[in-house]
Amino acid sequence: KKNCRFALNHTKFKYIDTMKQALQIGLYILSIFFAYMIYKSITGPIEFKKIKQERYAQVISNLKDIRDAQEAHRTVKGVYAADFNSLVNFIETAKYTITTQRDTSWMEYDPNYRIDVMKEGSVIDTLGFVAVKDSLFKNSDRYKKMMYVPFAKDEKTTFEMKADILDKNGYKAPVFEAKTTKSIILWDQPEDYLAKENTVVNVEDIDGPEIRVGSLSDISTAGNWPTIYDAKKNK
Repeated sequence: KKNCRFALNHTKFKYIDTMKQALQIGLYILSIFFAYMIYKSITGPIEFKKIKQERYAQVISNLKDIRDAQEAHRTVKGVYAADFNSLVNFIETAKYTITTQRDTSWMEYDPNYRIDVMKEGSVIDTLGFVAVKDSLFKNSDRYKKMMYVPFAKDEKTTFEMKADILDKNGYKAPVFEAKTTKSIILWDQPEDYLAKENTVVNVEDIDGPEIRVGSLSDISTAGNWPTIYDAKKNK
C-alpha cells in the first residue's frame, strides 16, 4: 500500500510539474505575442507612412506626366484629350510651332482724311517645329505607361480620366481630370490603416480617398497633393 501511495504521489507531482512547465511555456509565448503586438503598434504606422509616401510619389509622377501631356494637347489643339489612346497618339505625332513676334509699322491710306497715315501692329513669324514627344519626354518612352496606376493589384489598372468644356460665367473653358483611389494603390495594406487614410485631412497629407490632377468643376490643372511630393521630384 505504501508503494502504491508513493507511486500515486509521484505521478501527481509529475503531473503538476508538467502543468507548471506548460503554463510557463504558454506565458512565454503570450509575452512574445504581446511584445510583438506592442512593437507593431509602434512601428506599424511608421512603416505604413513610409510605404504610402513611396507609392504616392510614383503615382503623382505619372499624374504629372499626364498633366504635361494634356497641357501640350490643349496648346496645340485647343482642348484636352478625352482618353489615353488619343493622348499617346498626340504625343507621338504632334509638333509645337515655334514662333516669334515682332513689332512693325506701315503707311496706309485713310479714306476719311484722304491721306496716308502711320499704322502699327505686330507680325508673328514661324521659325520651325518641335516634336511634342522630344519636348516633354526627350529619350524616354514612359508616356506609354503613364496611364497605369503604380502598385495596383492588377498592373493594367488605369487612371480614370475625363475631359469636358466648362461654362464658367459665360466663359467656356476646356477642363480635364485624371484620378485614382488610395484603395487601389494601398490594396495590400491593413484595412484599419487604409480606412483612416481615406478620411485624413492634413496639410502634409493628401486629403480624402482620391489622388487626382485637374478638375471638371473648376478651371485648374493643379493636383491635390501637398508640396512635399513636388520637392521630392525636384531632388
